Amino acid sequence: MRVCYQELDTPVGELLVAASSSGICRICFPGEPVSDRALWFDRYFSMAPPEGEEGALPEALEQLLLYFQGRKVTFDLPLDLRGTPFQIRVWRQLLEIPYGTTVSYGEVAKAIGNPRAGQAVGSAVGKNPVPIVVPCHRVIGHDGSLVGFRGGLPTKEKLLELEEAGVAVD
Repeated sequence: MRVCYQELDTPVGELLVAASSSGICRICFPGEPVSDRALWFDRYFSMAPPEGEEGALPEALEQLLLYFQGRKVTFDLPLDLRGTPFQIRVWRQLLEIPYGTTVSYGEVAKAIGNPRAGQAVGSAVGKNPVPIVVPCHRVIGHDGSLVGFRGGLPTKEKLLELEEAGVAVD
């Protein structure tokens, strides 16, 4: 399976956005070690090194730009989520968190029918391969604190501030 990618300059830094023929499969934040990216691609797409631009990628780049301009509140993109069944269930639940709101890890655990799985949910959220589109930045600690984010807490804070500022509904 072929994987295409492109870098996108955003207010939170340069993102690497990747898509397979099935949909968006990975968004990497600046500062993510190249070795971590390589391990992920090797695990899920070992037969296809990332290359070029095509498929769902142009639409993803456009929607991400609109999001950062405050003009896009929901994403309408095909996703190619790679992970365990539990992780995928958590990530699909994250898609239900409305723009501009936050929920706790415990609330996500309850929503997937496993109220005692808060820590496991935290682990799954941390492994979300498509941040921003699958809004893991909207998940916070039970006490309202910003905790755990692969892109760094300042990035999480920026994303939440962007959404808090409000936008026109798309």
